[in-house]
Amino acid sequence: MTDAPEQLRGLVDVWWEAVNDFTALLEKVPADAWDTPTDLPGWDVHAAAAHTAHLEALLAGQAHDEVEIGDAPHARGMMGQFTEQGVVARRERTPDELINEIRSSTTSRHTQLLADPPTDPAAPAPGLFGAIGWNTLTLLRNRPLDVWMHEQDVRRALDLPGGLESPAARHSADYLAESLGYVLAKKLKAAPGTTVVLEVEGHAPLAATVTDESRGQLLEAVPADPTVTLRTDRETFVLLAGGRRLPAPGQVEISGDQALGQQVVDHLAVTP
Repeated sequence: MTDAPEQLRGLVDVWWEAVNDFTALLEKVPADAWDTPTDLPGWDVHAAAAHTAHLEALLAGQAHDEVEIGDAPHARGMMGQFTEQGVVARRERTPDELINEIRSSTTSRHTQLLADPPTDPAAPAPGLFGAIGWNTLTLLRNRPLDVWMHEQDVRRALDLPGGLESPAARHSADYLAESLGYVLAKKLKAAPGTTVVLEVEGHAPLAATVTDESRGQLLEAVPADPTVTLRTDRETFVLLAGGRRLPAPGQVEISGDQALGQQVVDHLAVTP
């Protein structure tokens, strides 16, 4: 079993590789393509990069920019408005300035993490992230997910496929899959005893059930006769669980209860 400090170091490594992959991709974006819309409402390629620059700057110790965001219906809730401030504050920055900010902030933080590696997963995360209740483990799991998801947003927007076999890709799909019990119990309010198996190509099968207390719970073993089995590829699963776009028809194979299976597919999105 991996001990906690080793797990945290591994997450730092995955995040660092995701950052390098993302900045390398941004360097390839043509000058006239930065205003290309992504799957995220209200955000183009420039905004996806600006959002990443904002959060990584905060983690490196920089101050948050309090700015008016104007009419931004896509910025829902306090956190959505907060992150939109980071995007708006960087609206006039050039692509090179955004790339350099990401590199500067992440290099500073990476150096800090190597010099003083995190060892306690339960320790409060720094700054804003600790203020919203995140611990160190949650933060270190979320950063590679967020960076990689935005890399994929840019790739889809510009028809530059790739990056689906990286450590961050595998981490992101595994992390999103852990929400299966939440989808089943909280979003669908499925009956106690309902079981769903998720088989994503390249990942170990994962199963969830609804307990007698109507809570979603991941199972240690895959049941022999689940209520529903879903089979799909990594990209399709991430599109659904990340709330990005509907995949092409036929990309998810449903076995068992077809109606419930389709409901699970329709409600897989668990990111804001």
